[in-house]
Amino acid sequence: GAFLRPKVHASAAMPKAAKSKKAPPPAPYADPKKKAEDVPSGPVFEAKKKNFSVGGDIQPKRDLSRYVRWPKYVRIQRQRKILYERLKVPPAINQFTNCLDKNVSINMFKLLHKYRPESKAEKKERLQGLAEKKEAGVEDESKKPIFLKCGINHIAKLCEQKKAQLVIVAADVDPIEVSSAFCPIKMHLVALRRCDPGFIRGR
Repeated sequence: GAFLRPKVHASAAMPKAAKSKKAPPPAPYADPKKKAEDVPSGPVFEAKKKNFSVGGDIQPKRDLSRYVRWPKYVRIQRQRKILYERLKVPPAINQFTNCLDKNVSINMFKLLHKYRPESKAEKKERLQGLAEKKEAGVEDESKKPIFLKCGINHIAKLCEQKKAQLVIVAADVDPIEVSSAFCPIKMHLVALRRCDPGFIRGR
């Protein structure tokens, strides 16, 4: 005979799990003292410390200016600066630190531009005109034009003759003994009333 499957009643089936209203369990406690695992970040290859010992890596470039044999004029100007800072500066040299300000210098250069020395061509033309007048027998009563004079010997001579009215000296004159010790002393000895030394920046 045929095998008959027994009928199972619905009530006889497995009961469903009851729904609980409880909250899920908390996450496990994380220890703050415990170090986090190092996660690699950045380049794939790790930085390797350089070894600068003998036969190791190439030495880095350093500032070797202290070991350079500088030209003589560079050494002199550096030594001069240190001496000025360490020694008591005499008044004859200290006067070069008190220069004319910018506005006075501009006005002074405008004044000097009016009396700038004539060029060779202008001088030749002037002398040729005087020679022509003299040859024609015409008396020229015009005086020689006033121009700026330059040169330490010429200026010192004009100071001795009491003809100089204004002496202008560059603050960075080199060598400083020429103007600091020679020309101002000449002006002081002659006691020129209208001869005032003025110092300007830059030659």
